[in-house]
Amino acid sequence: MLYYLFEYLEKYYDIAGAGLFQYISFRSALAFIVSLLFSTIFGKRIINYLQRKQVGESIRDLGLEGQVEKAGTPTMGGIIIILATLIPVLLLTKIDNVYIIILLVTTIWMGIIGFIDDYIKIFRKNKQGLKGRFKILGQITLGIFVGAMLYFHPDVTMKEKLPEKLQYETETGVPVLFATAEKSTKTTIPFLKNNELDYAAALDIFGEGLRDYAWLIFIPIVIFIITAVSNGANLTDGIDGLAAGSSAIIVLTLGIFAWVSGNIIFADYLDVMYIPNSGEMTIFIAAFVGGLVGFLWYNTYPAQVFMGDTGSLTIGGIIAVLAISVRKELLIPILAGIFLVENLSVVLQVAFFKYTKKKYGEGRRIFKMSPLHHHYQKSGYHESKIVTRFWIVGIMLAVLTIVTLKLR
Repeated sequence: MLYYLFEYLEKYYDIAGAGLFQYISFRSALAFIVSLLFSTIFGKRIINYLQRKQVGESIRDLGLEGQVEKAGTPTMGGIIIILATLIPVLLLTKIDNVYIIILLVTTIWMGIIGFIDDYIKIFRKNKQGLKGRFKILGQITLGIFVGAMLYFHPDVTMKEKLPEKLQYETETGVPVLFATAEKSTKTTIPFLKNNELDYAAALDIFGEGLRDYAWLIFIPIVIFIITAVSNGANLTDGIDGLAAGSSAIIVLTLGIFAWVSGNIIFADYLDVMYIPNSGEMTIFIAAFVGGLVGFLWYNTYPAQVFMGDTGSLTIGGIIAVLAISVRKELLIPILAGIFLVENLSVVLQVAFFKYTKKKYGEGRRIFKMSPLHHHYQKSGYHESKIVTRFWIVGIMLAVLTIVTLKLR
């Protein structure tokens, strides 16, 4: 809203300073500040409200140190992250930007699914929450929407090879891409020199002329990524500060990719896909990071609030959509390695338990408990140490992910 207001003021009244709102960097910084202030200042009020409404976490006794003391801690704190993100985004972005529309729908949709899940757990006293098939259905629905928008919307384009010499507007000196950007289903493969993978190429085995139906490949991939990452974030949310801190690192890294991909000069210098209009996502990312950091103010050990599925499912969905939008989804196993390992620990634990029970008549375990962070708790590590070390690993993975821009 403010973007359009100051654009109008600059155009018709030439007010000094109004032109600052044309710069993504300025709006991103402002979005981060507004989000951080909202989450820290109003976050406490939201926590107090949740306490008054007795929206407390019901803890199952799993034999973990310090677990019983957490009973009654307010949950649904993901509302803080969501509001802290949406308010500056609505104020400072171009609302009609296709990527902003997709991210707003993702935030609200996944927030609703997570809220329903938490509501059932807390007020219906059903520890299972929303049935798994309904969660999956919600994620599939979002995946269809995101995939269809990214595939069919005319504003979602890219340019793999930029002109050898950029051309500039004579009046403003702003670089302009005169070469036509095109619709494409290509994505980036890390560590390879000619690092483009075209999903449409998978249809070539059935004969030529079928590339117009590439959405049959692209949309299911989007669905799979959104489902996997959102569930991975959900599993990671198990100890104070782990999910929020790890997610902030991941999202900040995706912000760098969005900035680079949406800026013709950086895209040209780093020889990456130029994605017109994607730079606007940087503002959303700045607001989202501000919300996560502000939430951490209350979520670090000992947590005053838990994000619940309201937060974790939303975080995972946003990360997935951001990665897909900047065509870096194949980097998710590296960048979101924490989520991946947490997911794998559960899958391996369950599979091994069932296999050994069938073979030996007694179920055996690989880990003392899954997800992985609980294994370390069972091993005697304090949760603050576990979280800090997971963050350190997350930072290392983020650096490795950024390095892939030139490491080919």
